[in-house]
This record gives sequence, C-alpha cells and structure tokens, in this order.
Amino acid sequence: MITRQQITTVLDHPVYDAHGNKIGEAKHVFLDDASGRPEWVSVRTGLFGTSESFVPIHDATLVEDHLQVAYPKEKIKDAPAVDVDAGGHLSESEEHRLYDYYGIDMDATWAEAQKSGDTGWASAGRSAAGTGTTGTGAGAGAAAAAGAATTGKARSGDLSGAAGRSGAAGVADTGYAAPGAKGMRRTGEREKATASRDAMTRSEERLRISTERYETGRARLRKYVVTEEQEMTVPVHHEEVRIEREPITDATRDAALSGPELTEDEYEVVLHGERAVASTETVPVERVRLLAEDHVEQETVKGRVRKERIEAETPKEGRRRLD
Repeated sequence: MITRQQITTVLDHPVYDAHGNKIGEAKHVFLDDASGRPEWVSVRTGLFGTSESFVPIHDATLVEDHLQVAYPKEKIKDAPAVDVDAGGHLSESEEHRLYDYYGIDMDATWAEAQKSGDTGWASAGRSAAGTGTTGTGAGAGAAAAAGAATTGKARSGDLSGAAGRSGAAGVADTGYAAPGAKGMRRTGEREKATASRDAMTRSEERLRISTERYETGRARLRKYVVTEEQEMTVPVHHEEVRIEREPITDATRDAALSGPELTEDEYEVVLHGERAVASTETVPVERVRLLAEDHVEQETVKGRVRKERIEAETPKEGRRRLD
C-alpha cells in the first residue's frame, strides 16, 4: 500500500504491471476524500504518452525507483476513459465505472475508508460550532456534522480549500472532505513541493549542439560539341609511265617479225593514283560522373546557459555558496 509520504516517489516515475512489464509514467495520484489515502494512479500510456489510464494503487508496491501494480498491462490499457473535472476531482459515477471494471467492491472500500477517516479531522461537534478554518458558516458545519455525502470539486493539489468547496465545512486545515464524503481528488505539483520542502533542487541548462544539413552549392555536367582542326599525314600511291626499250635478239626476232612489215599502230596504258579522303566516325572515349565526398571540419560553437546557484547561511559559517 502506498502512503501519502510516498506520493513524490510515485509521481513522474515508471509504473510496471504484475508481470514486470512497463506500462508508462505515473501522472497523478488520486486521494480518497474520506481517508486521504491514495486510491488511484493515472498512468500516461500510448506511443507518445498522450493518454492516461487509471489503475488502483491500494495493492501497489514501490520497488526501487518504480511503482508495481497488481494488474496486467493489457487490462490497464483497456480501462475505461474517465473525465477529471477542472478542479482535479474524480466524480462518483466515474469511480463506479473504474471499480466495476477492476472488480472491486466500492461499498466495502468506502466503509473501510470511513473507519480510518477520523485521522487528522476536526470532530463534527467542532465543525458545527463553526471553528473550522475552511467552513462557510454554521449551516455548512451542521451539514458536515450530519454526514452529508457530497462529492466535492477540489483543485489539483489545493489542500487548503478542498473541504470548503466540497460542502464539508468546518474541517480545520486538512484539505480533505469530512468523513462520509465520497470522491477522489488529485494530487499535483503543490503536494509534491509540500512533501519535499526539506530539500532544494538545483537545476542548470546544458548546451546541446546538433547539426543541420543545408545546401552549399550545386555541381552539374553539361555536354556540348566543338569543332577542331586536325592534320594527319598519310601515304598515297600513283602510277607514272616509264619507257622501256628492248633490242631484238635471236630469241625475240620471230615475235617481232610476225606482224606486217610497215603499219601504223597505237597502244595506250591507263595510269592510276591515290588521293586522301577525309571522313569521321563517332567512338566512345570515356565516362564522366559527379561524386559528392564527405569532408569533416572542426567548428566551434558558443552559447549561453543559465545555472542555478544555492547559498547556505548558517550561524556557524555564515553565508557561503554551494558549488
């Protein structure tokens, strides 16, 4: 069972189910108006912690730095969604829904709370006499003495005025409704501060550096055509006429005298030559691409951060700063 003194250990700490599975973070603890005991804890669940599920805290235990409840994670996440009013109060109808869902006897729980509800309370007679600091008059005190069961609307963590707004007047500086009043009120930051007023938290800012990617320029490849003059030397062939004279010999005499003795004749030889002819062909010569390479440089970043300082003043040492 969680006590009021352990609320600060519960709030904003992890909540685990009966099997050791993490459910979420404890957002609020709801106190019973009659006994002032913690009865419900709202657990922030969901992918981004956007929803809250209610789970009974009566059978929960503190294990090291987290709260362990007596119900499985699946059941807690499927708990009915309830609306908490602007004053941070859980209505009686919403309580009924939650008690029924978790199979808890609400009447037995209320009867047990009434038995222990006289702790820290002014008596009904004193309330009726109008001596309470949060009462609204003798009539309200009489209503409290008569055991008026009124569900109040106490602001979250507002311990000084919860009883007066709930109609349970005459309660002296307790922050609870009178015994017999049904309802659950939510604890908040003020209750956390009250429970831990014997210590002071010192905070400071830390310089956090990150990098962002931005465009520094663009590189592109562009292909275009140019015309160049090229000069090449190549060998070319051509034919020339050369006159060759062959004297008549005994071996060639018969061939020479085979024709007519005196005639006219003509013989023609065709001469050939080569000339250079220029033409072009397209051939691939290389591939060109752009590659972005990562280069690392060291850059110094400066920024201002704020820090809290704590000074201690004692009769023996006087005032000194705690670093």
